Amino acid sequence: MGKVGMRVRRSTLAVLTGAALAGLLAVTAAAAAPGEAPQGKAAAAARTDVYLKDVAADTGVQPHSYGPLWASPDIKVCPTAVECAVSQNPIVGVTNYLFLKVRNAGPYGSGIDNGVLRVYRTTPGGGATWPTHWTQIGAASVPVYPGVTTVTIPWTGVPGPGHFCLLARWVSPTDPMNFEGPSTSVNTQYNNNIAWRNVDSVRLTPGGPRVVRPFAIGNVTAAETKNELVFTQPAEQARGARVFVDLGPTLFARWQSTGKVGTGIRQVGKTELEIVEPTKASIGGLVLKPGERLEFSLSFSADTALAKETAFNVTQFGPDADGTARADLGGVQYLLAGEQRG
Repeated sequence: MGKVGMRVRRSTLAVLTGAALAGLLAVTAAAAAPGEAPQGKAAAAARTDVYLKDVAADTGVQPHSYGPLWASPDIKVCPTAVECAVSQNPIVGVTNYLFLKVRNAGPYGSGIDNGVLRVYRTTPGGGATWPTHWTQIGAASVPVYPGVTTVTIPWTGVPGPGHFCLLARWVSPTDPMNFEGPSTSVNTQYNNNIAWRNVDSVRLTPGGPRVVRPFAIGNVTAAETKNELVFTQPAEQARGARVFVDLGPTLFARWQSTGKVGTGIRQVGKTELEIVEPTKASIGGLVLKPGERLEFSLSFSADTALAKETAFNVTQFGPDADGTARADLGGVQYLLAGEQRG
């Protein structure tokens, strides 16, 4: 499976000072979703530690250097109330079900925990500001005993087109967040009770129409930033599928104004580019204003049948809220698979 965005964050909370620290450490009370009460400090004797995995190797240590942060194995979407083997894209207009694995105990506490598991959605991509760009799907109040607990949350009224990033947050007075600032990536890395999943299945018919997916990039800082989109795929899997990026008029004009920076791409339309080197391509110089998040489209097609499922990763890199100059701000893993004509 392709891995993108694996890097050790150069700055940590211990070295954040002055304005950067003040801007980042927007405590849970300030950043909480509407109607959610601030969390109090847990007494040392009562400290619990429930966590969700960001990657398979995650043991709850915070922060960690694993990546990508946005492909949690502990968040799964299924079409029925019976848990499916592999997470699926939600079906628009009907009730889907979220299955979430919460783990007790992590390295910072022990004992039965009683809290609320909340799940949110946003447009797939990176740079999603917390809580501005996230909409709550549902919540469940549950006790979490030692071991692994599976929590099921119905997802009603899934809006079209049915492609989303998902965020899970375990909220408990005895297992408080370290902090929550505007950056979803920083929040996920430094809070083991937050998990993020951006994985999308794409079925391609040889010679058939393109399959279109929305993608958004955002700026979580208070200054104008330049951002880069990076496209990666394992070399042994890079065959059969074609990928196109339609930046739209606003992003294309900004890309053009900064010199059309990029590698492994070619322009094929007024605002559209094709990825011609899927193992490592990039589009740079994408300027975003403070707090801005802009949407564009990706489309996929196949000239020949895909022999097996392949992973194609798209990641946004840019300045983050903690002062990191080039951070993984989020992305999506597209699982491309063939679909034979019936």
